[in-house]
Amino acid sequence: MSSDDRDPIREEHAYVESPVIMSTVRIIAVFSLTYGLFLMFHGADTPGGSFQGGAIIGASILMIAFAFGIEPTRDWLHNRTIVVLAGGGTAVFALIGLIPMLYGGSFLEHPFFEAEFGINTKWGLEAIEIGGVAPIVAGVVIGLFFAIAAGSRASEDRWSHDDSWVAFESPEEEVNDDD
Repeated sequence: MSSDDRDPIREEHAYVESPVIMSTVRIIAVFSLTYGLFLMFHGADTPGGSFQGGAIIGASILMIAFAFGIEPTRDWLHNRTIVVLAGGGTAVFALIGLIPMLYGGSFLEHPFFEAEFGINTKWGLEAIEIGGVAPIVAGVVIGLFFAIAAGSRASEDRWSHDDSWVAFESPEEEVNDDD
């Protein structure tokens, strides 16, 4: 097949729908999201944890994006949602850590909550694991994926228009002989 026989629409979009992959992801995504949530909620009690649960939840979204396309997934999961995940998790982590400092304790001093408010120390750790770490990790994994995907498309556009573009070309400085 010569270069003139290629389909320009197919070359423009690298995404190709595969019924096998799409059907498989529809089934597996439910189980991987459930397993990620299981790890997240049992993070302080069992091996595994919220970091791993957040990573699995983020990877499940990436799997959906690979199967159904990056742009449809980005349209489904708005940037606002990703920012709320990462930013909200950071806010929860900071709030739980800073409350003891307001009363003269140390940052993330879990026994403080039991002494001052009667809240079991375990629940302070659970709040950080579930409300802080897991959403931060999931939001960062998903956000980085979308950022890298957007960056690769931008670089493809830049290279496809001008093949002679030089990345590190610096402007020449003017020499002034009047000094």
